[in-house]
Amino acid sequence: MSRTYKATGINLKGIPMGESDRLLTILTQEFGLIRALAPGSRKHHSRLSGRSGLFVVNQLFLIQGKTLDKLVQAETIRSYPGLSEDLGKLTASQYLAELVLCQALSEQPQEELFYLLTEHLERLERSPKSAILACLTHATFHLLVLAGLAPQVHLCCVTREPIRPDLGNPNWRAGFSITAGGIVKVSELGRLGSDVARVAANLTQPTEPTLPEARSQPPSSDYSSPLTGARVAETTDPGYRTIAHADKTIELTVQLTASELTLLQQLNQPELLAVESISLPSSLSKHVSAPLPHNLWRRLERLLRHYAQYHFDRSIRSALLIDACFPPVLS
Repeated sequence: MSRTYKATGINLKGIPMGESDRLLTILTQEFGLIRALAPGSRKHHSRLSGRSGLFVVNQLFLIQGKTLDKLVQAETIRSYPGLSEDLGKLTASQYLAELVLCQALSEQPQEELFYLLTEHLERLERSPKSAILACLTHATFHLLVLAGLAPQVHLCCVTREPIRPDLGNPNWRAGFSITAGGIVKVSELGRLGSDVARVAANLTQPTEPTLPEARSQPPSSDYSSPLTGARVAETTDPGYRTIAHADKTIELTVQLTASELTLLQQLNQPELLAVESISLPSSLSKHVSAPLPHNLWRRLERLLRHYAQYHFDRSIRSALLIDACFPPVLS
């Protein structure tokens, strides 16, 4: 890379620097992640002011520095004004930006990741409010695929045998193991031991949530952990069992219904979600009645969230606001 260079990039993060500057984290097609100082960009009349906003795609002209590069000129190619007009869309976009930051590399071309992110941001911008969770879940799965971390959703991780959900049986269940990497037959769960996922406590919901969702959640219960003997609190969400231990570790066990697994198995499709009208697959829609489609997408988002946080070993800070924007719909 010469002392001056050009790149095409999208702004993923910006923090104030000094009196009027802004430090940008930019995903570029040509050089991957770069951090560049946008001098004077916080001034009202600065030419870089609008061009240094979140999720603005620019043709950049930069000067390479010893510690930080300097943004000299930027010409906007694409922006997503619709994202900032809706809190849910903006939060979902920040969520995707965090996932991209988990996997993007520096000093290496990231063209595929760049186009995948911009494609899903465009879908989010065009989507109705009812489709935001579906778009977010779909995009999360695609980012996991690109990172080589996507969960196995068609074969049992233990036996390698196909698992086909029985939509006609309301009691049908399949296991999902974060540590094993995907779905597991219920009959094989014992082989995985306790399936304890030790992650930082901030990767899960607080045991006494302060978000609006807390009002609709069942009360927590305390008991002694069979693993540590410590007093722990269990937060209840249908199908999930998250244990917050005193030593800041958790035990996570998930069971999926036939409807959830059917939808999960279709997330790898590139055009699963029509932006204009998000709906369930025809094979599934007759087994699900309103308001459950919203809850299905919500639970799949949470499932992939915990999976991504575990495998990236990093929390998604925007996730708590997603929970506040999209609380469960009570039937």
